[in-house]
Amino acid sequence: MKVVFSHGKESGPWGSKIRTLADIAGDFGCSTDSLDYQGIPDPDERALQLIDYLNLESEDFILVGSSMGGYVSLVAAKEKRPLGVFLLAPALYIPGYSHQSYSCDGPVQIVHGWSDNVIPVENSIRYAKEANCTLHLINGDHRLNSSLDEVVVLFKSFLGFVTKEYRGH
Repeated sequence: MKVVFSHGKESGPWGSKIRTLADIAGDFGCSTDSLDYQGIPDPDERALQLIDYLNLESEDFILVGSSMGGYVSLVAAKEKRPLGVFLLAPALYIPGYSHQSYSCDGPVQIVHGWSDNVIPVENSIRYAKEANCTLHLINGDHRLNSSLDEVVVLFKSFLGFVTKEYRGH
């Protein structure tokens, strides 16, 4: 099983948050990759890049997306059917983004900071209601770096659930 990370608009593929979560994925026996979207400002071009990448993927996979990468992951999930999606302050319902509705067959969990001044927390609340998925509202800002310990606990729980379901236990 592979965990595929999609970073946010102004970050890079192997920032500290992704490195931390990739280490956890490794502890669960998952391989990891993080696509590099730097220099691609258009979220839909990023989504196409992820879909192209997943078209070549032979392993089952989980998608993890932060901010714009959350949007990218959910857009790809409509077509590529991941085992699950873990979103960090996802950029959903943003004016100008092509997709304004999202669906995913696998489990979805969202972590969003109450003090996010980039992506309104209400957007994650709206999606969680529409998708009937798990939403964790925690203390923290958009980057969630000050809440990384809590994000780690939530990610471990999510991976535990998805890998258990995947392995049929």
